[in-house]
Amino acid sequence: MIPTRLTRTILFEILRIFVVALVVLTLLILLIAVGRELFRKGLGAMAVLQLLPFAIPISLQHAVPATALFSVCCVYGRMAADGEISTVKASGISPLRLLQPAIVFAALLSPVAVYCSDMAVSWGKPGVKRVVLLSIEDIAYRLLERDHSYTSDHGFSIHVREIDGRRMISPRVTVRGKGDDAFTVTASEGQLMMDEETQSLVLKLVDSQVIRGKGLQGDFPGEHQFEIPIGNALEEDDISTRSPSELPLRLIRNERLRQRERTHAKIGELAAFTGFSLLTSRPAEIGGEKSSAIQSSLKSSRHRLTRLQTEPWRRWAEGFTCFFFVLVGAPLAIVAKTSDYWTTFGMCFLPTILVYYPLYLLGLDQAKAGDMPPYGVWIGNVVLSGVGMMLIARVRRY
Repeated sequence: MIPTRLTRTILFEILRIFVVALVVLTLLILLIAVGRELFRKGLGAMAVLQLLPFAIPISLQHAVPATALFSVCCVYGRMAADGEISTVKASGISPLRLLQPAIVFAALLSPVAVYCSDMAVSWGKPGVKRVVLLSIEDIAYRLLERDHSYTSDHGFSIHVREIDGRRMISPRVTVRGKGDDAFTVTASEGQLMMDEETQSLVLKLVDSQVIRGKGLQGDFPGEHQFEIPIGNALEEDDISTRSPSELPLRLIRNERLRQRERTHAKIGELAAFTGFSLLTSRPAEIGGEKSSAIQSSLKSSRHRLTRLQTEPWRRWAEGFTCFFFVLVGAPLAIVAKTSDYWTTFGMCFLPTILVYYPLYLLGLDQAKAGDMPPYGVWIGNVVLSGVGMMLIARVRRY
């Protein structure tokens, strides 16, 4: 049996490298990926600080699998290059025993990675979205002062001649929409405020002129207020309208049951409508506008149900990439026999991501479309396990 001291030494080395690499890679992701997007949107320093707690689980979601692979590659690559594996084998101990600390480490880390993934999509990303939304007033003023224009993802744009403090001089606001929902407002001056209760931007304009729809025009002397709705991004109570990717795992099962009931109700509604149309000798209504609306609603309901069924499988598959990365990386590092950290990591990481991620994305797309069972998202992990078993068999003959 492998000595306890050797097991502890290997595990300690893996943990030491893992912690250091995790901190460095997480900070790197925060600074490069997250920070670049935040400052590009015009967020201030205070908003960035508010975003950091939400951005950390998003960074960990991507950093944990890579650092787990990096740590085992470094440890086992160095041991193989220094001849420690051969020494252990000469003492009568199978090299496979040396892999046990890495396998146990990855098995314990994978549920933690699942939790990070769950936190990232159900708490981190909605939190980032909320902070950005609440900062939209400051973002708009900052960009208006710099560029004299601001275009929002929420369907409106603002152009000004200049900014004087919080006053917009000669603003022109265009709200995109269909038909009469679209309008353009010009004014001599105005102010912009965020109303969190109504989830809308309030425009206080002086001597404004409104052009709505197809040439409808109106003048409003003096001060008037206009509201620009920005959606229900701050709503958190009604989970039936939220994307399955934003729901925590603890809520998905009950929501899946409710969505199945809604789908059955839509099927019954379509059947009742079709039967009533036939009964009243109005078959033309079966292909009419109302029937098409019910069918479209049924299709959307089925699609959401499929996504709710797929989402738990996706998060567990994504979290357990730690285990399967290590299952491939540790024996591959032993076979490679190189003590250079980056060479070992590159030899293990590049083939792994070239095999895993295309298969993972293929399984995910097929599962979301309903062309593959929900557990199809594990296809990448299954392939990695097969590769890992072949490498372990090679290590046995090491």
